Amino acid sequence: MDQQDREEKAGATRRDVMVGAAVLGVASALPSVAQAALSARDAVEGLRDPILRISREVWQAAEVSLDELDSMNIHIHELRAAGFTIEGPGVSGVPTAFIAEWSQGEGGPKVGYLPEYDALPGLGNATEPSQTPTANGNTNGHGCGHNMLGAGCTGAGMALKAMMEANGTPGTVRIYGCAAEETQGAKAWFARDGRFNDLDAAIAWHPATAAAAGNMHLTAVRMAKLQFRGQTAHAGIEPWEGRSALDAAELATHAINMMREHVRPTARLHYIYEDGGMAPNVVPDTARVWVVVREADNASVQALAEWVLEAAEGAAQATQTESESFIFTGFAEVFPNEPLARRYLKYMNEEGLDWTEEEQEFARACQRAGGVAETGLATEVMPFINEARIGGSSDVGDVCYNAPTALFVWPTYAQGFALHTWPVTAAGGMSIGDKASISTAKIMAATGFDVMTDADFRAEIRTEFDRRMEGKEYVNAIPPEMTEPIDIPDRIRKTGQDEVDQAI
Repeated sequence: MDQQDREEKAGATRRDVMVGAAVLGVASALPSVAQAALSARDAVEGLRDPILRISREVWQAAEVSLDELDSMNIHIHELRAAGFTIEGPGVSGVPTAFIAEWSQGEGGPKVGYLPEYDALPGLGNATEPSQTPTANGNTNGHGCGHNMLGAGCTGAGMALKAMMEANGTPGTVRIYGCAAEETQGAKAWFARDGRFNDLDAAIAWHPATAAAAGNMHLTAVRMAKLQFRGQTAHAGIEPWEGRSALDAAELATHAINMMREHVRPTARLHYIYEDGGMAPNVVPDTARVWVVVREADNASVQALAEWVLEAAEGAAQATQTESESFIFTGFAEVFPNEPLARRYLKYMNEEGLDWTEEEQEFARACQRAGGVAETGLATEVMPFINEARIGGSSDVGDVCYNAPTALFVWPTYAQGFALHTWPVTAAGGMSIGDKASISTAKIMAATGFDVMTDADFRAEIRTEFDRRMEGKEYVNAIPPEMTEPIDIPDRIRKTGQDEVDQAI
């Protein structure tokens, strides 16, 4: 059978329920090509156990950016068992990032999936419809749903492998372990090294309150550390001998707040104080502020971030301190790929939403606790969305500039809430989250198989990518002299040699 025959056969059969074999990443468990093709639904159902293990175990681990060592290894364990070759950890200088790959046949298309697995501090919550601490005392929580996001993406990649094996489809499946999306974004580091450039499509989704696909845009972002150095002194006896780094930090953030009057509605400026001294009777000689700057596109966000650095320099001069401020990372804006998004929508409508009354009551109880309308979970897939702009950001933008890429959203928590809140964590660790992980894996596996087998579809999404890229140039925001992210935790750096050194 030649490639054209294989593609025609696959197009006629790939979504039919033809087989019921359990697919655990072992080729011997699959039917032969001569017997039948394997649908995305059956492939994912055969992988239900490992997909849910990923989601539940990563939810339980709940590790923040650049500390997600166990969460990374949960993905790697299942991928290695499924027959993928693992590069890493430590790909592109990010210690908790990896790339998994599997290929079959000569040449063929390349499809990438983008699992994330970092949690957020302060959002730990039990699987209860109220703000309830976790039983293990972990205060981190998956308030952005990355346990489900990662399980769906990794599960889809494993399912696509199974479908390709069953159909004899040549090509490459690549799964990128996208660490630290909430902070320093492994995708930006991958993109700097050109790791997405050969993909025919990059496929991903994100938790939300709705089921939607379309031409959705996210903002570009830059992150800066405003660092100040002053002179310590006794704040009561001789404060004139000191120069307060905290004064400089406060003056810089005051200037940032004054900037808000003169930025476009698409801009966002927000920050936290990371260091402001140790005792009030000691003039602080160090201070640090983490600033996040967002704007609609790369050029606009870069200009705004440079203005923030100018404010820091001015604050240092006014307080006779020194500014050591710098931009340490940033992500490009996310832009859509309409043919890819429309294909998502096709499979989203086929999958549909089906909640039990117990799951809807859980959502309504969350809404009662949060004081929002008791509308439960979304029950319908929305119509295609045209050119919507959202204030959030993602390192997926750095993928968009290098390969045809699209996102869709799927409900994982009660309506009326935003991401980065406790109800997202609570629902993500129980059956609501399980259903999202499985459903999204089916949608993404089916879409990935279409990319693998339909040359016209590949050409369509490539044409759309070229159109969207017209007049754009990819500029990576990570300073070229940086070889790894900043502030990597000590436990991630720990090696076996450390144990030897301690014993000696």
